[in-house]
Amino acid sequence: MNRHDHPFPGGNEATVQYLDADFRIVRPGAYVRCAVTGQPIPLERLRYWSVDRQEAYASPEAVLERLKSLHKV
Repeated sequence: MNRHDHPFPGGNEATVQYLDADFRIVRPGAYVRCAVTGQPIPLERLRYWSVDRQEAYASPEAVLERLKSLHKV
């Protein structure tokens, strides 16, 4: 798959504002990308994000990786 192919038929990447316990869709789409892995996350499966950094994560492991990278000494 090249970068112009859509991973979700008929769906583009959404723009989302991440809020406490919720998110607001700014630009409609089918998915967002994980800030750590780059993998697409369907909006209906989006569970992990950072309000402070305004980024989404595909899994708890991706959250942990981001936190580790931010707290390196």
